[in-house]
Amino acid sequence: MSVTGDVYQFTGNDLIPVDHAIPGSLSVADSWLVNEGMVRGLDRHFARFARSVIDISRPELLDFFDAVIAATPLEESWFPRIEFRHFQPIGQQLFFRIRPAPIRSPHCTLWSLNEPDPRNQPLVKGPDLSVCQKLRRQANLHGADEAVILDAGGHVADGALSSIVWWEGDVLCGPDDSTDWLPSVTRSLVFELANQAGYETREVRKQPQDLAGLEIWSLSALQGIRLVTAWGDMPVSGAKKLNSFRKRLEMLSGPVGDTPLEIS
Repeated sequence: MSVTGDVYQFTGNDLIPVDHAIPGSLSVADSWLVNEGMVRGLDRHFARFARSVIDISRPELLDFFDAVIAATPLEESWFPRIEFRHFQPIGQQLFFRIRPAPIRSPHCTLWSLNEPDPRNQPLVKGPDLSVCQKLRRQANLHGADEAVILDAGGHVADGALSSIVWWEGDVLCGPDDSTDWLPSVTRSLVFELANQAGYETREVRKQPQDLAGLEIWSLSALQGIRLVTAWGDMPVSGAKKLNSFRKRLEMLSGPVGDTPLEIS
């Protein structure tokens, strides 16, 4: 299996292997980590996917999700992806890609993209994936692991392939809705965990320099919570609340087969 994985098309109420490149771009996509049959927030990934898909009935989506669960490997680590490709014929627009999980790391470094936001649909996962992958490669060329997208005023909006949050004292903060950030399953889970633990959460508008000396995290379904250890020349804090939240987040994992299939 290649890093791009094995691809299946959902048609005739079944997943059929695809042995050729699929032309065109993604309309909607979603992905998550499966480790030894355990997954976190899969129902939320399904729900986010369903909110962005058009012209697919809810019964068909539920049948697709059920087939995805049944086809998911329960041993080793995987990073599956579901796809909606609107240009395909009706009844042949849903795809499932089974990919080995990439290498994961507990920390990362950031680089700010000091250019206009290149994304066309920042609130939908899928259409801009190739653009965001390119941004991450740009960050790599600058010696960083992840690119941070800023709005026109220089305020933190999003990571290229992650959600950026930070701690201001005992308050967990993230970009507010004045900036364009992809609704993140991991961010929503982490914010809920913070509230359950008695911490305040807040959405604010900040520029990178406003976060100097703070504990900053990069969040994603693949990596979970990564501590930001460097952001250019800006000083950042070490891990203060990281370990306890990693444990809390891990406790949210459950068997793939136990995922509830309810979407509104």
